[in-house]
Amino acid sequence: MHKRNKTGGVNYLKKRIACLEQQLQVEFSSFELAKQALTHKSYSNERRREALSNNERLEFLGDAVLDLVIRHRLMEMLPLAREGELSKLRSILASEEVLANVARRIELGDLLLLGKGEDLSRGREKNSVLADALEAVLGAVYLSVDWNCVAGVVNKLFEPEFQAVVGGQMNFDYKTRLQETATKLFREAPHYRLISENGPSHEKRFFIEVFLERGTLAYAQGRSKKEAEQQAAKAALEKLIEAKLNQAEPASTGDILAQHEGWDGR
Repeated sequence: MHKRNKTGGVNYLKKRIACLEQQLQVEFSSFELAKQALTHKSYSNERRREALSNNERLEFLGDAVLDLVIRHRLMEMLPLAREGELSKLRSILASEEVLANVARRIELGDLLLLGKGEDLSRGREKNSVLADALEAVLGAVYLSVDWNCVAGVVNKLFEPEFQAVVGGQMNFDYKTRLQETATKLFREAPHYRLISENGPSHEKRFFIEVFLERGTLAYAQGRSKKEAEQQAAKAALEKLIEAKLNQAEPASTGDILAQHEGWDGR
């Protein structure tokens, strides 16, 4: 672990950047670019007089860089896979949870410049902060080196995840992913409702509905409520992915739900 220096001096920041460069095996094109990649908006907001740039623009760029590398690598690893299956795997690899885990492996949280409040609220451990920061760093890498080097960095960082997801070994929490997706698209978290349970105690089947306020997303069944909820979340994700592929920019929950009227998921 790297001890955080409350003074935030230039020399200490240079040490942070050098540590990151060593982890990634790249050299950023400038000190200012690297600093921007590590600067959370809470830090720049507390120092408005300094007119600091935070990492949100680099995050925007890094998201696209990461997406392209993941898509390319999946096509190489799975030459016979259909587009729908590739989309599902890409969704897993680009999820907030996976990005945050990769960021933790390189101890990125310890290198971030956070505002006092964000730091006190354990921002260095938050999935959202870590995932965004990793994308920002990848954006900075893209601006510093050639494409082959960028792809090499991403492939090296995500190699365990690539192998796990392609080998079917990654146990993914579909409920978490659905919550992230629904919140991003509709600013609303999904809800689960037990519709019925059937069968004797040793062979019970639970039927679950997952829904938003404006309509049902999917139904599913399982041997336990937890399993049924996971399966319902998975079915809903597949519907949302399919709908998004057919729609450049979903305008509302209703637009997507309207494409799948009468879903029963069973």
